[in-house]
Amino acid sequence: MTQTMKRIVLAARPSGVPTAENFRLEELPLETPGPGQFLARTIWLSLDPYMRGRMNDAKSYAKPVEVGATMEAGCVAEVVASNHDGYAVGDIVVGPIGWTSHGLSDGTGMRKVDPAVAPISTAVGILGMPGLTAWVGLNDIAKAQAGETIVVSAATGAVGSLVGQLARHKGMRVIGVAGGADKCEYAVSELGYDACLDHHAAADAADLSARMTEAAPEGVDVYYENVGGKTLEAVLPNMNAHGRIAVCGIISWYSGAGVKDAQPLPAVWGAILRQRLSVQGFIIFDHYDRFSAFLAEVAPKVRDGKLKYRETVTVGLENAPDAFLDLLSGRNFGKQLVRVGDDPG
Repeated sequence: MTQTMKRIVLAARPSGVPTAENFRLEELPLETPGPGQFLARTIWLSLDPYMRGRMNDAKSYAKPVEVGATMEAGCVAEVVASNHDGYAVGDIVVGPIGWTSHGLSDGTGMRKVDPAVAPISTAVGILGMPGLTAWVGLNDIAKAQAGETIVVSAATGAVGSLVGQLARHKGMRVIGVAGGADKCEYAVSELGYDACLDHHAAADAADLSARMTEAAPEGVDVYYENVGGKTLEAVLPNMNAHGRIAVCGIISWYSGAGVKDAQPLPAVWGAILRQRLSVQGFIIFDHYDRFSAFLAEVAPKVRDGKLKYRETVTVGLENAPDAFLDLLSGRNFGKQLVRVGDDPG
């Protein structure tokens, strides 16, 4: 067994957009499981936008990562040593192991993965937290209905791509917003969107809003918010009365970029008032009681090829910081993963 392990820690808190200097790769002795614990080797490391917020020393729904501590993340891993009655060597698990090659666990927050259902990488993607986020946001938060029109920002991302497909299965008109012609082409030709707008091709929020009006001439009933920025500014004038906005994320503002140039609060508040909009933010950790229902609906469709997903894979734990910076700037396509170890599947 490997006698050392590697991890990536938060070296310093970022000011604005993170850089590689905010991370540090460390090597340390491999831990040994104690009573009621197991040791797992990481196979797939999940990178997600929420991690940017954890780098700040600010009050939020979860504690920040401490400087010098391992960056937090969900991972798919293989149990390599166990003193836990519920987990045996060879079991594939998913849970909060972090940016590390190996991790100890007492089973808290962990669950076993069945490799027969789908590739195990999906346990941190379409069949994991991002997938649950898409399903809960569309159904429980936005209460989307057949015949309605939905706009999905970050339309080809890990969350947005499933939102759009589930909405199409419901019988909705689906308009995506994504960054780049290739992503928009994928959204329409592969994911089944009715239209997809390239926000890079729009001169400003007003231009994007005009394009949205053309794509959704009868207005927008539901907006699935992942990004904030000019996409939010563009969609508000197009929202129908009594429309619903599910606020999942605001990635364009996480590092402070564009905040000063954002639409003034009175304009946003005024749109909410005049159009009688329902706006609800949600954090997926509050909704894990819905995981079984989510898997029951989505897993068979993934297995049968009725729902598609795309992954961007970076190889090597040492390359996780660069992959994370690419994610924050939108240079990934689909779910961003780091393959840390060999996948037995």
